[in-house]
Amino acid sequence: MAKNTQPILKRCKTLGISPAVLGVSKETKRNPKQSRRKQSEYAMQLNEKQKVKFIYGVLEKQFRKYYEKAAKMEGKAGENLLSLLETRLDNVVFRLGFAKTRREARQLTSHGHFTVNGQKVDIASYRVKPGDVIAVREKSRSSAKFKALVEELGATSCPKWLEKEKDSFEGKVIAMPQRDDIDYEVAEHLIVELYSK
Repeated sequence: MAKNTQPILKRCKTLGISPAVLGVSKETKRNPKQSRRKQSEYAMQLNEKQKVKFIYGVLEKQFRKYYEKAAKMEGKAGENLLSLLETRLDNVVFRLGFAKTRREARQLTSHGHFTVNGQKVDIASYRVKPGDVIAVREKSRSSAKFKALVEELGATSCPKWLEKEKDSFEGKVIAMPQRDDIDYEVAEHLIVELYSK
């Protein structure tokens, strides 16, 4: 399986995103003297695509498949793409507070620590649907890691499309994510323009 091994903070600085979006608390310092010349239209489109791919930890081939699926769905392709990425199991685990970062959520998912509707799922790209219940497996609940995570991140609020009780080991998808649920800046129309060339 291919994986991205680039340094997170360096990549965040290059793409112009805050490391907090990825769950990393360390903030990078901006160099005020550093000036870049104006980007071309293609460079802006490519930058937006790379930013979204990096945030969700998706490589090009899989990202393209998400775009093709989003383009066939009803509604705006850009919003559909973000919705598909948000409903990945590893992202939902991160949003519910069972992991500090999306990378950690991906690893915990692939190690089989979660169930969807009572069935063990170890595929990070598994798409959840409204009504699905995501829970930490019974075996994993007793581990110190999950107890600490639930205590530490249990108080954090979930997006409105997810439902989780405080200090619980399970959450529920109550709706599909909407465009206003995305908590980072992204111009998805640039990604659509890039792929529609």
